[in-house]
Amino acid sequence: MQTLTLANIYELQGLKEEALEIYKEILKKDPNNSDAKIAIRRLSGMRKKFLRVNSQMKDFFLKMDTDVEFKEFERWLLKAWN
Repeated sequence: MQTLTLANIYELQGLKEEALEIYKEILKKDPNNSDAKIAIRRLSGMRKKFLRVNSQMKDFFLKMDTDVEFKEFERWLLKAWN
């Protein structure tokens, strides 16, 4: 059963795509569900915000080989996910 609670749990566990799909299903069944609308906007915005940066950092991650680069990547991860 797809519920707001299940979507929230997925989101808290970092399963953002799965949560987004549940919110979309809830909104299909109940177009006036304000909680689902807010969650979809929030998760869609997060995905757009980090889309370009993630590809840049992926390239950086694949090429890094010094301690300074590892520290820079670590700082980026902490900043991105907090």
